[in-house]
Amino acid sequence: QHALNSGIRRYHVAPVLCQRAKVAMSHFEPNEHINYEKLEKNINIVRKRLDRPLTLSEKIVYGHLDDPAKQEIERGKTYLRLRPDRVAMQDATAQMAMLQFISSGLPKVAVPSTIHCDHLIEAQSGGEKDLRRAKDINQEVYNFLATAGAKYGVGFWKPGSGIIHQIILENYSYPGVMLIGTDSHTPNGGGLGGICIGVGGADAVDVMAGIPWELKCPKVIGVKLTGKLSGWSSPKDVILKVAGILTVKGGTGAIIEYHGPGVDSISCTGMATICNMGAEIGATTSVFPYNARMKKYLGKTGRADIAALADEFQQHLVPDSGCQYDQVIEINLSELKPHINGPFTPDLAHPVSDIGAVAEKEGWPVDIRVGLIGSCTNSSYEDMGRSAAVAKQALAHGLKCKSKFTITPGSEQIRATIERDGYAQILRDVGGLVLANACGPCIGQWDRKDIKKGEKNTIVTSYNRNFTGRNDANPETHAFVTSPEIVTALSIAGTLKFNPETDYLTGADGKKFKLEAPDADELPKLDFDPGQDTYQYPPKDGSGQHVDVSPTSQRLQLLEPFDKWDGKDLEDMLILIKVKGKCTTDHISAAGPWLKFRGHLDNISNNLLIGAINVENGKANSVRNALTQEFGPVPDTARYYKKMGVKWAVIGDENYGEGSSREHAALEPRHLGGRVIITKSFARIHETNLKKQGLLPLTFADPADYNKIHPVDKLSIVGLADFAPGKPLKCIIKHPNGSQETIMLNHTFNESQIEWFQAGSALNRMKELQQKSS
Repeated sequence: QHALNSGIRRYHVAPVLCQRAKVAMSHFEPNEHINYEKLEKNINIVRKRLDRPLTLSEKIVYGHLDDPAKQEIERGKTYLRLRPDRVAMQDATAQMAMLQFISSGLPKVAVPSTIHCDHLIEAQSGGEKDLRRAKDINQEVYNFLATAGAKYGVGFWKPGSGIIHQIILENYSYPGVMLIGTDSHTPNGGGLGGICIGVGGADAVDVMAGIPWELKCPKVIGVKLTGKLSGWSSPKDVILKVAGILTVKGGTGAIIEYHGPGVDSISCTGMATICNMGAEIGATTSVFPYNARMKKYLGKTGRADIAALADEFQQHLVPDSGCQYDQVIEINLSELKPHINGPFTPDLAHPVSDIGAVAEKEGWPVDIRVGLIGSCTNSSYEDMGRSAAVAKQALAHGLKCKSKFTITPGSEQIRATIERDGYAQILRDVGGLVLANACGPCIGQWDRKDIKKGEKNTIVTSYNRNFTGRNDANPETHAFVTSPEIVTALSIAGTLKFNPETDYLTGADGKKFKLEAPDADELPKLDFDPGQDTYQYPPKDGSGQHVDVSPTSQRLQLLEPFDKWDGKDLEDMLILIKVKGKCTTDHISAAGPWLKFRGHLDNISNNLLIGAINVENGKANSVRNALTQEFGPVPDTARYYKKMGVKWAVIGDENYGEGSSREHAALEPRHLGGRVIITKSFARIHETNLKKQGLLPLTFADPADYNKIHPVDKLSIVGLADFAPGKPLKCIIKHPNGSQETIMLNHTFNESQIEWFQAGSALNRMKELQQKSS
């Protein structure tokens, strides 16, 4: 820079800048460099073509186009072919992703990729004991993932490392990166200015195989932040407020882009919290512009070189002045009050000051049985510090939590640092139990003993998702989502009727006192304590590595290709189930105890749609077998149809498949003979996952036609010989009385996705293309 300013010896500048630009993506991949020059080149090509200012998300997305000069770009309509920088997989989804990659026949991943062991550790008695138990129970799976990673060039984060999204924020996300991850909360990385998108395993395989990845060009919803957070209000309250505005499907097909002067009042990890929970509004991802808070976090996590490079390219890491959003929401942070959302859905927003009265009116239990802080959403150093600040005040007055209280550190680095700095002990002293560095209760990995199944109760968490039965498999658990500090305060009080902003507690001495708003450092004054080394580097040459998959294993199963389309219309399909109301991926493929079968397609298919409510009888996991007229479990009925050679369909309601990215919700119906899923609308990730596995996700041209189909009808999808992008398909409904009617069905398939269907799956199509090229 000095040479440029002085004009002296200019011929030395290019080598200097070139050398400075060679900054590694992470400490773990010193030979994989950040390529801002390519990002800049692509952005300039697209800006010239579109001739308008670009939003930040457009810059990063279009900056990763495979062919920026020719790619058709229209928000909400065209499909983009993209080249992401890296892939991340959590252990539950990595099993199927790696099994699919093995099936592809490719020798090594084409982009930096990692596996993170965070989903299979059940919360039971405390961090160390739970981790030891998980390593013993899951040894076969961990060995498979470790050896597969070594063979195919994938970095492996061992159990106990921490939650995938926290590890990514600490080590892999950076401003301008495009990362895809096999978990719906991958957008957490947007807190560091990256476009990080949750996908299914088949999408990850495309990227790991070096194939351009397809994404429908996202719309852009702008959230303008003004004012400044203060008092009990926290970053979590921003997304809880936005969720209340947009609902669980309001962000579908869009990227949420935060901007405005209020952004600078939020810490980097706070921005990550906001982006993380953007998954709950259906958004493709969420992102913040590069700023000083991100630079500070990069420096504290040992990546000052990345921050220096980002400073040079900052113009490409913030939105252009005058850029246009498809929708704008404005939030004044100075007026934002603490929120708590739930129960049963993350978009049912309430101010904390109102929740007690609302709960009493609705008949929700006001006594809090358990408060849980941590998870991938809220387990930063700042989160733990603010919770400890609340706990410390209670302890000073001789109080402990009235509710049970658990703490989940987001990573080994966070665990070690809060132990060193005393936060963990304060939280234990107030009655807390520190769990393993893993997902735990947030995803249903919770061996809960304090209630019986079916017992009506309330829990409050700092998690992101609170669907029915999500945390403990009890449909009567009323789960509420809020910030860690509010969880801590409510756990001390033991009731939803407590408002820490205005209400008083009674100390052990009988005197009343009020909790002060918590204050804590966003980052430790000392460097982070890295804790134990839990990373396994892939060898330079893993070709000699053996990967074990026993043919008799109950946890792992090599994949067989799905059958190819026979070229005919789908005629006289039976209806496996017509679903009533909300049907998330938790309803379609439950987690909790089923997580152990994520690598065994046939075994995990025994949970197919067991949580979905059947319109015919209002029950879960009870459907009529159209061939025998007997009612039975959904998976058993599907298996019977498959045995008899009968194809079947599922009829769904709004936003079908919202929630987790788990592709098992698409693999299972395909494995058991399903061919078509017809709904009023789909969640983005699930719709793509269905296409990847050779299923037909279709939507009613007229949503009212949902009412024309009855569980006893037969369906035929006609026009598949002329299947084409944008061309509706016909559905003939045959009623038991012999009458029939025709309705129209829409789809979002493009040409390559139609080829997936015709080949039987995206993986089948990949192998066909490999054979042709060789």
